Amino acid sequence: MIIIIQLMHPTSTRTPARMNEDTIVRIELTEVAIPFKKEVQEVMQGSGNGLGMAIPAEEPWLGGDFVICRLFSASGKAGMSEAFVWLPESGVSPRGIVETIQDDMAPFVLGESAFNTERLMTRLNNNVARNEIAKGLLDSACFELKAHLVGRSVADLLGGAQIRELPLAALVPLHNDTATMVFLAKYWHEQGSRTIRVKLGENIERDVEIMGAMREALGNEVRLRVDYNQAYSTWDAIAAVNAIERFRIEVAEQPAKASNYLAMAEVQKRVNVPLMAHEGCFSLDEIHQLHALGAIGAIGINGERPGGLSAAVRAIHFAEQNGLGVVLHNQPTGLGSVWQAHLGAAFHPSLHYDMELFGHVMLEHDLLKAPLNYSGATLTLPEGAGWGVELDIDALDRYSVRPTTVIE
Repeated sequence: MIIIIQLMHPTSTRTPARMNEDTIVRIELTEVAIPFKKEVQEVMQGSGNGLGMAIPAEEPWLGGDFVICRLFSASGKAGMSEAFVWLPESGVSPRGIVETIQDDMAPFVLGESAFNTERLMTRLNNNVARNEIAKGLLDSACFELKAHLVGRSVADLLGGAQIRELPLAALVPLHNDTATMVFLAKYWHEQGSRTIRVKLGENIERDVEIMGAMREALGNEVRLRVDYNQAYSTWDAIAAVNAIERFRIEVAEQPAKASNYLAMAEVQKRVNVPLMAHEGCFSLDEIHQLHALGAIGAIGINGERPGGLSAAVRAIHFAEQNGLGVVLHNQPTGLGSVWQAHLGAAFHPSLHYDMELFGHVMLEHDLLKAPLNYSGATLTLPEGAGWGVELDIDALDRYSVRPTTVIE
């Protein structure tokens, strides 16, 4: 079932657009909830709060919530994208994204050329404050749409793929049993992962115990990074990061509260490990502010942060100019994974860190007709126009939480 909404787009404020083949005529938005695999839920239940991390959220986390966007042109071509949200981090729900696009953004999208992404983002920024996730959802779908219109891949539109096999980091959730965490890390290393990301933040003594056991079990050739999920106050964060520095940590994610940029800056001044903001960074402006304060040594990017491919490219260029590494990281469905693959393939020399993708490990379905190739702890960039993948419409219907919203 679908809900169709017809809008009058604000053509009176601009020169009327001719109905060319690249004109956007239809937006489809589907809210989706995909459960985590049973074995993933069981492992996560082994942490104190049942979330597999130190974030103090109280709601059970049993799966991923997404918005799938499809933009259609007058020629019948379509471009797809996704947004992955979780209220304790993103501050917005799938329903909120859909309503914002439907009520406030769609009038600027319908009737516009898919190639006019800069013009579209300028108008959206001028008329709708913040809402980077919703804007990015539209921006990324435009990229695939225009790729289909010219018969090329999204990576080609970004300058061309420089690598086709993208190395992946593995994730080890926080667990009450250190031996279980080490077992998972060793398993992923045996599968080919050269980088392991470890969830920490229960307390400093436990952090040291976990990372000491990790380094002893994995040896010196494996790269280790950690994620605190805002676990510590300013001074405890300084002590926590310094306590595990001897285990050669390549990056530490969000040790202090997301909203406290000054705390992050104080921590970064007093530790040698590069910090990365996650829960506290959703826009290009916030990246610039964090860097200006000296609060980060690396930038984290995904489909939601800082909002779409256009903003992601700007963030990567900013990182290059300021000597910062880039971590592409997310736990999306297949659409979000190929988003990251095309971006990572085009800008691989600028990243400096193995990318993180965990959706295929955690979610019971990736919404694609054919699975992506994750063999050897890498992700292979798909061939073909656009993202190079096909959406599984039956799966989309099965995991949708309400009828697709259609705006035209």
